[in-house]
Amino acid sequence: MGLTAKIRTRDGWAVSHAVVTVTDTTGAQVLRAEADAEGAVRDPNPMAPGPYTVIVTAVGYAPAAATAIVTASGRAEVGTVTLARQGGTELPPPGPWTVDPAHSTVGAVAQHLGISSVRGRFTDFAATVEIAPDDIAKSRVEAVIRAASIDTGNGMRDDHLRSPDFLDVDRYPEITYRSTGLSPAGSDRWTVHGELTLHGVVRPVDLDLAYLGTGADPWGGTRAAFRATTELRREDFAMNYNQVVQAGIAAIGTTLKVELDIQAVQGESLPQA
Repeated sequence: MGLTAKIRTRDGWAVSHAVVTVTDTTGAQVLRAEADAEGAVRDPNPMAPGPYTVIVTAVGYAPAAATAIVTASGRAEVGTVTLARQGGTELPPPGPWTVDPAHSTVGAVAQHLGISSVRGRFTDFAATVEIAPDDIAKSRVEAVIRAASIDTGNGMRDDHLRSPDFLDVDRYPEITYRSTGLSPAGSDRWTVHGELTLHGVVRPVDLDLAYLGTGADPWGGTRAAFRATTELRREDFAMNYNQVVQAGIAAIGTTLKVELDIQAVQGESLPQA
């Protein structure tokens, strides 16, 4: 095997349409290869030992360059090359945006028995984003989640999570989040400050937000993608149920990691199917 490389986005997705070009010290092209569906480049031809420049390009992404040293074996292992979206530091166009639940995920991860994780998601939710035209810090987001839509892949466990031991969905059918401000945390990252209402308790909660880019969709609209994470303590929202299975080990962890993968459509409503 000659040259090998993996091409990924900043959030870990494969860039299947990437092209890798390799040049020698004179600038002459010695290799051109395309990534496969998994974003991997594997060229079987051995290369002459020495230093090379590896340039990775893909439509919609800024080019990236790396240096590869080919050993006497003729192999060059470039490793993982991360591509940033072209214009990724630019903000989404101002105005209203509507989150598309069909292409978004509201997920959570809890520790189980101190040794593994249980993942769940809410399947019924709606959210809107307002991008301020003059000051990004004035942008707003509001979300409503139907608590009963919790889905962990196990009916008995989901029923328990809907019970008064946890979400108590009969008394508190909705989980809501309303932002109160944004603070910059990088060229395309922000901290979203807001208030989360969960299990009848209102608490300030910050989201670590990454803007992944904007692009056209097949229905003639414009979409923006975001990823946000935070960590909640169950006791902060009066959900104190637990079982101790061993000294110091609880059946369910006291913290909950929240992971949001969001795709929003420009406008005040979703496109009609």
